[in-house]
Amino acid sequence: MERVPLNPQLLASLRQRLGDRLSTSAAVLEQHGKDESYHAPSAPDAVAFAHSTEEVSDIVRLCAQYKTPVIAFGTGTSLEGHVAALKGGVCIDLAQMNRVLRVNAEDLDATVEAGVTRKQLNEYLRDTGLFFPIDPGADASLGGMAATRASGTNAVRYGTMRENVLALTVVLADGKVIRTAQRARKSAAGYDLTRLFVGSEGTLGFFTEIELDLQPIPPHRVLGICHFPTFYDAMAATRRIVELGPSAVELVDRTMIDLSRDIPMFRAVVDRFGIRLLPVGYTVRNLISGQRADTRAPS
Repeated sequence: MERVPLNPQLLASLRQRLGDRLSTSAAVLEQHGKDESYHAPSAPDAVAFAHSTEEVSDIVRLCAQYKTPVIAFGTGTSLEGHVAALKGGVCIDLAQMNRVLRVNAEDLDATVEAGVTRKQLNEYLRDTGLFFPIDPGADASLGGMAATRASGTNAVRYGTMRENVLALTVVLADGKVIRTAQRARKSAAGYDLTRLFVGSEGTLGFFTEIELDLQPIPPHRVLGICHFPTFYDAMAATRRIVELGPSAVELVDRTMIDLSRDIPMFRAVVDRFGIRLLPVGYTVRNLISGQRADTRAPS
């Protein structure tokens, strides 16, 4: 795919606006041309480290003026490959936009900048009795999680980012700034722009602020592991398990179990929670009732 060299006038304008927060260092460019996916890396021509919505808007407006591609970057933990700068251009790193702007504990919501990470927000919320439930595994930025519609094992109870993003502040391709919704949760007016942008992977605009739905921290935590002889048995038990309202459900096959035995993190979880590997034929409901389940397939 053909790459066009960065316009020197654009580079000069960006440097005048950002100073030393515009980088063309080879190491920085390489870092911002890849994520955790299998896709081949492709570095941008410059990396701009933004500090505000206004700066993102100015950068995008300048790049639009010179018809230069722009790519958003958070923590680089995504698996979609959308951070690769296939045609070069300017990468806008939002990691330094990392402020928690508002927490409305009474309304169960919070507003954060795009660079705030999942763990950072939950640490901030620690004394409120609330938490943000979406856990994709990595300590991803919340802007990136919204852009990729991240989910995780908690999706069985709390949904994905689609259900947990209430509103977005977005910089469009021409530099215009919009807000996709108001704080009122009950509204049937107009297009549901928030759902349109969530999962768009940077193709529709740059997320600079995200309003998120929060949840009360569960009063109890129980972790159980059950063995099943076949996938059919596991699926049959899962229907019963979901009726109990668990926070998370994960299906792990034999290959993953064999690989996990050698992973220190897995062993640490086993030791921390005192996990018991239960006999074949047990489900969470059986653990509560103390009865053995009959998980045989119907004849």
